[in-house]
Amino acid sequence: MKHNLPKLPYDYDALEPVIDEQTMLIHHTKHHQGYINKYLNALEGSDLLDKDVEAVLRNLDDVPDKKRQAVINTGGGYYNHRLFWEILTPKDTELSKDLTHAIDRDFGSFDNFKKEFSTAAKTQFGSGWAWLVVTPEKNLKVTSTPNQDTPFSIGTPILGIDVWEHAYYLNYQNKRPDYIENFFKIINWEQVSKNFINA
Repeated sequence: MKHNLPKLPYDYDALEPVIDEQTMLIHHTKHHQGYINKYLNALEGSDLLDKDVEAVLRNLDDVPDKKRQAVINTGGGYYNHRLFWEILTPKDTELSKDLTHAIDRDFGSFDNFKKEFSTAAKTQFGSGWAWLVVTPEKNLKVTSTPNQDTPFSIGTPILGIDVWEHAYYLNYQNKRPDYIENFFKIINWEQVSKNFINA
């Protein structure tokens, strides 16, 4: 299986002013590419490279003990960013009826979901991510993870926000809450809705 840096479905400047061109360029070509390179190095010579990174992260018991933490760190960075790019868009999009119903069912309203998701992102100590996850019971849950950890122990992520400083610092400096608030302006709800159906 080839492990290549995914091409973005929009230009580096397309998400401005929410995310600036320079941040997107560095984040995609340096940080994401770096995680992929380190993942390949961590599993060099292993049959695990024949599998998609998601399958490897979902079955960490198959990873040799001495390589497991490196795979969690670098494979997580590889997978998390792949999901992140696909749920961003410069276009106006809408949630599907199915996802809207699920959000209302599990959070009471979209505003309640947004508040819970934003709080998870704001209060994640240090570097990490906040997620909207579909549990095995097909419920929606908000959670957060440190570093590049994935939320597969809880369920399948369908939406995530990167709260590492490299994701927002050029534009927002220490104002993480502003970045999180503006993030909602560029979410590709059509893609998130597809992720929900496929979870």
